[in-house]
Amino acid sequence: MNFGTWVLEEFADRRFPYRLQILEGDQPWLVLLTQDRWPASGKNIFCLREKEAPSPQNIVREVERVPVIAVHERGPRVSVILDRKRCKRCDFLFLTKNYKRDPERQYEEIYWLTQRAIQQRRPVYKGPYLRTAGSHVVAIDSNERYPWRFPEAQTRRLLLPVGDYALVDGEDIVAVVERKTMDNLLGDFSVMPVLHQRLTELASHPHHALVIEAPYADFLNPKKLRHYSPLFCARAIGELYALHPALRITFCSNRKVANEWTRQYFAAVWNAHNSRRGA
Repeated sequence: MNFGTWVLEEFADRRFPYRLQILEGDQPWLVLLTQDRWPASGKNIFCLREKEAPSPQNIVREVERVPVIAVHERGPRVSVILDRKRCKRCDFLFLTKNYKRDPERQYEEIYWLTQRAIQQRRPVYKGPYLRTAGSHVVAIDSNERYPWRFPEAQTRRLLLPVGDYALVDGEDIVAVVERKTMDNLLGDFSVMPVLHQRLTELASHPHHALVIEAPYADFLNPKKLRHYSPLFCARAIGELYALHPALRITFCSNRKVANEWTRQYFAAVWNAHNSRRGA
């Protein structure tokens, strides 16, 4: 499935001789003036964001037009995947900096990086979603008898429409997690149509997960199963994956690990949420 089109043109500017457009459908999603047509090995290209459409005589010719398979935004970084065999993966890094002589004013720096350049430099990753979240709110379903703990977050009890734990922003659900012990999931296998309904609603949220407090291997161990065979459990879990392809299913070794996985997932989603809204 294509996101849009990558269009590179020669541009009548000695410093920025190329104009790069990423089209979403027929509309420009990102337009940059660049210093080269593709970053050389181990190097980055400095770019400028186009602020107004150029006059037609400034466009010399079209150099290439390639379908864009995917675009993925992660804070200040945007990854673009092109539909071709070579030179198909790249990132654009958008930085905001303060002027030295006028700290109240800011300017933008944009760098075009390739997969090879990132691999060669191996920078220390300090992504926007690895910092401690803090100040977020986790809603715990009022039916949870022995809930997980979230010491870094504010918690409150609510009757959630779906899931057992939700990351909330005011009245909005940002992320939701359904918690299952091994016995819970085995019990749900007896009412698979109802389980499918609940998981369909869970997966309707962009950020969601079904977190199971048991490793997958336990469902194949006859010593840990009572009413079902390992083959039945394997087929039932396979059905969940097949009928809910967007569903995030996470098997954890125990309750503590499941709790920690969810804590870190909510923290990362909260940081991403704040980054997108400019917090």
